[in-house]
Amino acid sequence: MSDIFPRWTNKLPGQIIAGAILTGTAVSAAVWYYFTPKYTRVGYQPVQPVGFSHAIHVDQVGLDCRYCHNGVEKSWYSNVPSASTCMNCHNAVLSTDPKLELVRNSYATGEPIPWVQVHKTPDYVYFNHSVHVNRGVSCVHCHGNVNKMDEVQHAKPLSMGFCLDCHRNPAEFLRDPKLVYDLNWQPQDPKAHQDAMAQSVRDWNINSSQNCSACHR
Repeated sequence: MSDIFPRWTNKLPGQIIAGAILTGTAVSAAVWYYFTPKYTRVGYQPVQPVGFSHAIHVDQVGLDCRYCHNGVEKSWYSNVPSASTCMNCHNAVLSTDPKLELVRNSYATGEPIPWVQVHKTPDYVYFNHSVHVNRGVSCVHCHGNVNKMDEVQHAKPLSMGFCLDCHRNPAEFLRDPKLVYDLNWQPQDPKAHQDAMAQSVRDWNINSSQNCSACHR
């Protein structure tokens, strides 16, 4: 056999196995690191069937988030408004605009508008909107400055690490519940504000659990 294969080929099987192990490890690490919401969801901005600008409706017109998402304070789910909510205004405003034809048709027929969901969590994750907003977590912390967006995009990773950052230090992410829906609000004195929220965490008996069962049920 030594006359057919050179001596160095004796090491070849071991080298192939070692190379396969290293390659597999590198690929697994890359998938583990990059296939997270930070890389697969942040920046996601689908084209919606009806153009809706939060920048116009919220920042210019001054609509409160709860006018359209009226279930957010009492439900785990922040609902998408029905066409009837839109038509409360658009019966009079831009009532014949062709861009709103789908809204008018939905209002007349009851056929829902096929909105494309932007923010979602895996089926094994439990998240309750009402619990968070009623304790001072603003929409902007999880969804970014939606009030500045002409087309909603996925601005924050919503990963487990993202959630745990808040659960480990809730005072850093809280505000007075009266300011939850003021997406432009910023504390004038961040240090004093955080100290006040740290006291509120104690006064409001906020228990931001880090136990797996808090989110995985």
